[in-house]
Amino acid sequence: MRRRPVAAILPDQMEKPSTRNPNSRLCFLAALSAFFWFLLLYFHFAVLGNQSPKLTPITVTFQQPRKSLDSQTLIEAPPPPSFPFARALQTALNKSDSCGGRYIYVHDLPSRFNEDMLKKCRTLSLWTNMCKFTTNAGLGPPLENVKGVFSDTGWYATNQFAVDVIFSNRMKQYDCLTRDPSLAAAFFVPFYAGFDIARYLWGYNISVRDSASLDLVDWLVRRPEWKIMNGRDHFLVAGRITWDFRRLSEEESDWGNKLLFLPAARNMSMLVVESSPWNANDFGIPYPTYFHPAKDDDVFIWQERMRRLERKWLFSFAGAPRPDNPKSIRGQIIDQCKRSKVGKLLECDFGESKCHSPSSIMQMFQGSLFCLQPQGDSYTRRSAFDSMLAGCIPVFFHPGSAYTQYTWHLPKNYTKYSVFIPEDDIRKRNVSIEERLRQIPEEEVRIMREEVISLIPRLVYADPRSKLETLKDAFDVSVQAVIDKVTNLRKDIMEGRTDDNFIEENSWKYALLDEGQREVGPHEWDPFFSKPKDGNAESSDLSSEAAKNSWKNEQRDTS
Repeated sequence: MRRRPVAAILPDQMEKPSTRNPNSRLCFLAALSAFFWFLLLYFHFAVLGNQSPKLTPITVTFQQPRKSLDSQTLIEAPPPPSFPFARALQTALNKSDSCGGRYIYVHDLPSRFNEDMLKKCRTLSLWTNMCKFTTNAGLGPPLENVKGVFSDTGWYATNQFAVDVIFSNRMKQYDCLTRDPSLAAAFFVPFYAGFDIARYLWGYNISVRDSASLDLVDWLVRRPEWKIMNGRDHFLVAGRITWDFRRLSEEESDWGNKLLFLPAARNMSMLVVESSPWNANDFGIPYPTYFHPAKDDDVFIWQERMRRLERKWLFSFAGAPRPDNPKSIRGQIIDQCKRSKVGKLLECDFGESKCHSPSSIMQMFQGSLFCLQPQGDSYTRRSAFDSMLAGCIPVFFHPGSAYTQYTWHLPKNYTKYSVFIPEDDIRKRNVSIEERLRQIPEEEVRIMREEVISLIPRLVYADPRSKLETLKDAFDVSVQAVIDKVTNLRKDIMEGRTDDNFIEENSWKYALLDEGQREVGPHEWDPFFSKPKDGNAESSDLSSEAAKNSWKNEQRDTS
């Protein structure tokens, strides 16, 4: 079959498209588009909407890409650790809470650990009836101002070892107490440790001496509050020297109990009137003086009075010799006082003595520019605080008598408020105390005396039945120091810091470090605190025999 020849096709001869072609395609596309949007909206509202009780705005978050982390690592990364004390730290950030970071939790101890001892006050000392000294919240009987030496109010015959009860009664007035342990910056244990051991120092075996301490620790470690930090946020107060709580052996003849050597007690902080330079779990706080102000004005008036006093003596000393101690320099000091025309001596001995008269002691200190404070049977003396209360510049002969002891309460720069004469200079008779003190310019003496007087508020314990308004007393300073210590420890734990290089036998050096410092090295006072070759630090000049002598001699002078 032959194909027809192709001819030209005119427009009007073109085949017309079907009438349904254009319109039907447009309708099809429109329907398809509508169906697509219907499915999209249905998926969003019906499916995604059912996963949440309500529709929420969509938020797009842009994250920085993580380096070297695959999906498996991200899934298995452990959550940040939680700490039971985190809430207590956070309270310090709440500016509207005046107690934030300052809350103290006080353990409700069984009465055998505190109040029952006061009910049996006649048993607290072998030689002294302590009943009168536990009156007036531990301040003792009021002192009469017969000689005009004291103020008209605020003065009491306070026993030098009464801090246990004074501190506990001050704590009852603390303005930031809490019963919520999760808020506590620290935990106070109101155990009368000093009164406890005082009952049994003479004539009792070590089982009796250790009994209350062991019972206390057993009670504490069972408490949920203890488990927060295993006791490292706990503190207690003992109004005696540390050596009464550091028995070195299980020999019946050895002195004191072993409270501070118990494993649990090593975690706690114990505030004592004399601490060990070689141990990290005790801290020195002032001996109580006779002055316990009830209000700020009591302090201000006393300070102004001390500024105006005429002081006719260049130096003075109140105390007794220690003939049985060949290392004591008290004999040489007494000799120098007797030979000097500008030195005043108040000799103390057993029996009736002016050293038992607070007015005689304070009157002599008030009339002196400098007050000599050599070691007694241990490093420290109550007399140092009595003299500073009188505005008298203390002269120390061993750094353990104040400089390494009371770092919370006294300036680290000891030259601001005191004079230091090394014991060896007196022992070898190389120094005349009178000549040494005369060399200090008059203006420098005035500045030092003003520094001593300005320290008075933080060296006295206010009346526990009242409250100072703007001043911080020895109690306030001590509590804040404990809080700071615990807070810093908690922050170290949270940030993973450890003191791997800490050397406990150098504890006295760490107390002298400036803020932020952590490392210690050689120190000019190393010879004063060198350990004996047997490695027994506590036996260095502070044997159980010395502690016994300290206990006996407290009956003789102000030690």
